[in-house]
Amino acid sequence: MNSKITLFIDGLIKWDYLLFGSAFVLFLLFIILGIVLRKKLILAVLFILLAFSTLLLGPTLGYVKLHETLFKNSCKLLSQKRLQFMEAVVVKGVLTNESNKNFKECKITASAYAISSNELKNYLKKLKPFKKMSIIEMDIRKSETREFKIIVEPFRYSKDYNISLGADCK
Repeated sequence: MNSKITLFIDGLIKWDYLLFGSAFVLFLLFIILGIVLRKKLILAVLFILLAFSTLLLGPTLGYVKLHETLFKNSCKLLSQKRLQFMEAVVVKGVLTNESNKNFKECKITASAYAISSNELKNYLKKLKPFKKMSIIEMDIRKSETREFKIIVEPFRYSKDYNISLGADCK
């Protein structure tokens, strides 16, 4: 857990610090407004609730939206083929940099999940895939499209499954 936190902090960019700082300043501003307006109880409680929701939701949702905007990419699955003599699946796809920045590295992940006839179960199974495999592609320029191949192994699942692709770029 300590290494994950250290890795997260090392991966922060200047926009992240600006987002976290502004969320904290807004938190302090709403707390001060709540204290100043303590005579008007409903308004004071509203500002205190707004302060804590800004402190909790602002950095979390802001971080996700900021990175979706700055590091926009698209991953497309071209083919998936289960190998006959090995317990593996070969996944081929393309990654396109749709951002205005060059990517230093992209971690591309192929996730395998079971499918069923129930739509709700399919949605829940996408959240917890039974097999994941990742590769890292380096130095992807603006508007560049790069093909990749991931071998998911060992793959022992014998029922129906789907493969989804995702990329986390920096």
